[in-house]
Amino acid sequence: MAVEEGKDLGVTLRINPSRLFPLRLLQFFLVFLALGLGLSVFSMFTVRYLKVQNFVPVTQTILEQLPVKHCYEEPHSLESWIRPPSKLMHTMNDSELLWRASLAPRIKTYPFKRVPKIAFMFLTKGPLPMAPLWERFFKGHEGLYSIYVHSMPSYEPHFPPSSVFYQRQIPSQVAEWGRMSMCTAERRLLANALLDISNEWFILLSEACIPLNNFSIVYRYISRSRYSFMGSFDEDGPYGRGRYNENMAPEVNLSDWRKGSQWFEINRMLAVRIVEDTTYFPKFNEFCTPACYVDEHYFQTMLSIETPHLLANRTLTYVDWSRGGAHPATFGKNDIKKEFFKKISESKTCLYNNQPTTLCYLFARKFAPSALEPLLELASDVLGIS
Repeated sequence: MAVEEGKDLGVTLRINPSRLFPLRLLQFFLVFLALGLGLSVFSMFTVRYLKVQNFVPVTQTILEQLPVKHCYEEPHSLESWIRPPSKLMHTMNDSELLWRASLAPRIKTYPFKRVPKIAFMFLTKGPLPMAPLWERFFKGHEGLYSIYVHSMPSYEPHFPPSSVFYQRQIPSQVAEWGRMSMCTAERRLLANALLDISNEWFILLSEACIPLNNFSIVYRYISRSRYSFMGSFDEDGPYGRGRYNENMAPEVNLSDWRKGSQWFEINRMLAVRIVEDTTYFPKFNEFCTPACYVDEHYFQTMLSIETPHLLANRTLTYVDWSRGGAHPATFGKNDIKKEFFKKISESKTCLYNNQPTTLCYLFARKFAPSALEPLLELASDVLGIS
């Protein structure tokens, strides 16, 4: 009994210390856990606000360089669609350009404030000797006009940044007088000008053209007209109907055949019709070759067939054919006098919005470079260009 009691007492003495040990271990564990959590929170704070800030820009830079970034761009605003091209030079070929330019809104009202402009399209071989006169003509009328220049591809212009002609050249190709490449160049000018949604009227000019009135008169005359100005008349004889080729039927019959001046002014609707044409272009391209001078027949015949009621059937550009020959007279320094311009203004009576008027010409050609100096001297008194 004593032995058993001794065993029981020994066991009791050995068990009591072991019961205290888990309690101390638990306390130690809780302290360790608290320290660990504190360090974890501190580490997360440090990584988030110190290291991640340096990592994000690098990640963004990498993502921006990926080709798929456009998938996440915001949709284009209306402004991005109606803003005119910042640069006229582009990589579109003629087929792509004409297709792009033929896109036209079907709704006639604009959901933004649109100030209609005149597109002045210069079809040239190279330099613009009358540029100083045109600079004065355009001065002070920014926002009401656009300028486009089609020259020989080999020509490199050198206009200063202050010039209205600076960087106004379009991608060009060789244009030969009397051949379809001339009309193709004109379509190219129209197509590039159509890319600016604000261009409402389109005037074709050459490097030998000058304005006969100031900008305000020109803008008012064109913007208030109910018609576009393209000569289109039926002429008998070898230089009219004599140029017709019967292979152009049935798209173009002899009774449809028209002739007129190359130099025109048309509105936006007719410009779209010209650039989108795939019916008449192949016929004229194949069957109107020298001595059928296509630039005198293609647009004139096509628009006379499709929209005769929209044509004033006259040109706004004065030329003098009185000296005879294949080309009109060229005016030099000795021709530039007040009497010369008076003769032009009194040379014709015409219809404007179905009412008679003596203001029939807004432009004139052909002027040699030597005419520039006297033109600048008379610009204020005679042309109203200050």
